[in-house]
Amino acid sequence: MKNSKAVTRRTDGVDQVQSYTSGDESHSSKAELRAKSVEARAALASTLDAIEYKFNIPKQLRITRRRLSRSLHELGEENGLALIGIALTAATVVGTVVWFGANAIVTAREK
Repeated sequence: MKNSKAVTRRTDGVDQVQSYTSGDESHSSKAELRAKSVEARAALASTLDAIEYKFNIPKQLRITRRRLSRSLHELGEENGLALIGIALTAATVVGTVVWFGANAIVTAREK
């Protein structure tokens, strides 16, 4: 079969590609059409899954939390001292931020 493509520009500036088959050759068999439809369904399912993943923020956060938790567990098993160091650093940073915040509030009230 001879396939041809026509490109047209829509009013919103997007190029739209249309492919068509010349009519001088025989049509596809049912098996070929079924195979094409299976491929198209798989591609559509993959696209919809990607869209769902991209716009489903709670799901992204859940997956990221699981990855972080798994990474921390693996780090704890491999090198416990590094995990303790990370925890102490995080606690120090949080404590410092809280201290500066509380100090700023107290200073602002005294004025």
